Amino acid sequence: MGTWSKVRRVFKRDASITSAEDLLALSREGRTGGKVHVTNDSALRQSAVWACLRLRADLVSSFPIDVYRRVQGLQVEVPKPPVLVTPGGSEVGIKEWMYSTEFDLDRAGNCFGIITERSGVIGPDGRGLPGRIDLVELGTVTVRANGSQIKKFVIGGTEYEPWDVWHEKQYTVAGFPLGLSPVAYAAWSIEESLNAQQFARDWFAAGIVPSGTLRNTAKTVDKKNAREAKEAFRAAVSNGDVFVHGMDWEYKPVQAVAQQAQFLEAQQYSNGDIARFFGCPGDLIDAAVSGSSVTYANISQRNLQFLIMNLGPAVGRREDAFSRRLVSGPRYVKLNTDALLRMDPAARAQTLKTQIDSRTLAPSEARALEDRPPFTEDQLAEFDRLFGSRSVPTPPPSITPTGATS
Repeated sequence: MGTWSKVRRVFKRDASITSAEDLLALSREGRTGGKVHVTNDSALRQSAVWACLRLRADLVSSFPIDVYRRVQGLQVEVPKPPVLVTPGGSEVGIKEWMYSTEFDLDRAGNCFGIITERSGVIGPDGRGLPGRIDLVELGTVTVRANGSQIKKFVIGGTEYEPWDVWHEKQYTVAGFPLGLSPVAYAAWSIEESLNAQQFARDWFAAGIVPSGTLRNTAKTVDKKNAREAKEAFRAAVSNGDVFVHGMDWEYKPVQAVAQQAQFLEAQQYSNGDIARFFGCPGDLIDAAVSGSSVTYANISQRNLQFLIMNLGPAVGRREDAFSRRLVSGPRYVKLNTDALLRMDPAARAQTLKTQIDSRTLAPSEARALEDRPPFTEDQLAEFDRLFGSRSVPTPPPSITPTGATS
């Protein structure tokens, strides 16, 4: 039975999910073998998991957050509420808060926080809009629900009403009140990779000397003598010393199973598989599949593809959540993704020139995009000396009432 089927079965039987770790426990039902149990924390020991989560959280936390409203059909920027500047109080700014929430959303499909302060602005639910949101660790959260409706949150043993808790989710399915966890569904791939790491660690921790057989070719050895021989052999080789024996002893190393010895290949495959679960192209986390030959004209084109296909939908969902729950009235929130699409200097200069030549962008606007003030008269005079006087358009001839040109 698949993980999602098990989750639905649990909801029919018990309208409570003990924590975000439940999805991981359900994914392990019926499986045997393997030394490593995958949790939200242990998964971070896998480098591809860490790289995917870090990349996405780094980028999302770097996007400036702006608030707008429509005035006569035009988008006008308005001041941001404090919750979008220091959402966790004076000690937690918006960049750290965005990083933490995106990290949890991408690994567990959910993030949670306690609304500890409210502003004086009344929201759609008749309560004050959140003024401060203190984030909480995933493992401390219990959700009690009736079908798709969350009735209570229990955080660290304390019960909270839904309107007192900030809850964002992604990777949603109909009728389920929580977002699905990529770590839970990628558990098999993560477990395979972590077990390969564990095998490699155990292998090299043994001094790169594999286990083997020590056989006496001359006589049968009883248990006591076998134990003494094994201890003598182990004492000799444990520190790299030479093992000396007569013609009656034969040592034969046992070769590792071929699949285990090729743990590097197993990890390489797992890295690519994990990258797909977490919405990161393999080449962006140095886990490109061997033989792939996808190329891009420039870095801007690559980043645009990543934004459209991987990161953009998550950004859009967060904009929608902030617009509905953190600002009032006709205001809405936008994350400025232009930083991700920043072009190289030559391409940017050519783009600005094309817009100026086509009269869709004024030179003063182009300079503003480059964080430069408008030209001064002295600068314009210098251009005149270097490139000739500025051309002033000749006014059209005036028309007299009789039609003659004056």
